[in-house]
Amino acid sequence: MTAQPDTRTAERTRPVPRRLSVGLGSGTVLQPLNSSMIAVAIVAIGQDFGSSSGIAWVISALYIATAVTAPTAGRLGALFGARRVYLGGLTLIALGAVAGALAPSLGWLIAARVLLGIGTATQYPNAMTIVREYADRHGAQPRSAIATLAACAQVVVALGPTLGGLLVGAFGWQSIMWVNLPIAAVSAAWVLAVAAPDGPRRAGGTPAEVLRSLDPAGMALFLAGTSTLMFFLLSLTTGPAWWLVPACATVWVAFVAWESRAAAPFIDVRALAGNRTLSTTLGRTLITYTAFYCVFFGLPQWLQGGRGMSPAAAGLMMLPVAGVGVFATMTASRLYGRHGARRTLLVGTTGLVAGGLLLALAENSTSPIGLILVVAAILGIPNGFNNMGNQNLVNSATSAREVGTAIGMYRTIQYVGANLAAVVIEVTMRDGADDMGLHRTGAVIAVLGATLLVGVLFSRTLREH
Repeated sequence: MTAQPDTRTAERTRPVPRRLSVGLGSGTVLQPLNSSMIAVAIVAIGQDFGSSSGIAWVISALYIATAVTAPTAGRLGALFGARRVYLGGLTLIALGAVAGALAPSLGWLIAARVLLGIGTATQYPNAMTIVREYADRHGAQPRSAIATLAACAQVVVALGPTLGGLLVGAFGWQSIMWVNLPIAAVSAAWVLAVAAPDGPRRAGGTPAEVLRSLDPAGMALFLAGTSTLMFFLLSLTTGPAWWLVPACATVWVAFVAWESRAAAPFIDVRALAGNRTLSTTLGRTLITYTAFYCVFFGLPQWLQGGRGMSPAAAGLMMLPVAGVGVFATMTASRLYGRHGARRTLLVGTTGLVAGGLLLALAENSTSPIGLILVVAAILGIPNGFNNMGNQNLVNSATSAREVGTAIGMYRTIQYVGANLAAVVIEVTMRDGADDMGLHRTGAVIAVLGATLLVGVLFSRTLREH
């Protein structure tokens, strides 16, 4: 991927229309919705199927499927049209929702969650491609549209447990599957109305030529490498499958070797290595999302285990993370437009250090509710600023044709971070989700934030942004 910063961005003042960005955002909410609602449905699912064996895979199946599919979805959008692939993903979501709601066994439900993961992986990368193509075609600035897409995900990922708790309590766990259908239908109608039709597909020629242009061998190696890595990370929470380490390393070496000499590589690793802005941004994203999911997974567990709250009450206590996160995202968008990525990321990383220290030093089971809400609000700040800084850097470092694949890689990194966070929580709360477990988790978050802060302060690539 070649770095092609948009030199006209500073001259652009007219934003991408809100109807387009919100319309695209209506579909991107389905991934965070499905990844967060399931947390409050797990007990009911285990009771319904009469066993807790394999329940963890109901959660992990969607994360793994999304992680390995997102870059592929961006690549398919570049070849066949972003709107076509976006709408095709909504169709897969509808099929997965019906299959999951009617699942006769746990294995069937896990398969349905995989289908949901594949479908939900298509929205964000292709929404970014549609936004970028519109901005380039009409001379508009994409920053506000990126903020809208980020805000949609930010709100839903925090609201998901609360909404899921209400649905499961009123209608059973199947309701978290059925709720996908009206959202997917509305999103499809909205996108058809506001997004311009795709032009002729770029992947012309015979079916064999089209297949070769997709680099199926590169895709297969990427899927195998990512899946192996995710399986290993998940195994760390139960019993480490060390044999996966050499297997994972072998697959990734083969992937790099293949992509380095492929005529039309799925991911141009040579260009990626030469694009320091993109490669360092993806590395920063991995640390950022590991810290974010430590908050997202760890705080609700402590609220229930350390404070004795119900799942619904714990979900409500997470609302400040969502509300402040939306405000932070919009504020970060304006800050990025005026002062660039460095200052935006400085706010985000400083907030992460502060939030981690508060969890490590100030929170305990006797803390007043007001203090917990204040800390939750502070924890809503970092992700908005870090997300906006990093996503805008990905956008500025890639061309319109490449941005979908790059954002797909961004999403893959996000869910690898989610699984790393699950490992961190397993270690820090190994003796229970008590005060000590929360303090250890907070210390890890603070260390990760400090690492990011030092990196931002001394990054050479950020001097140009």
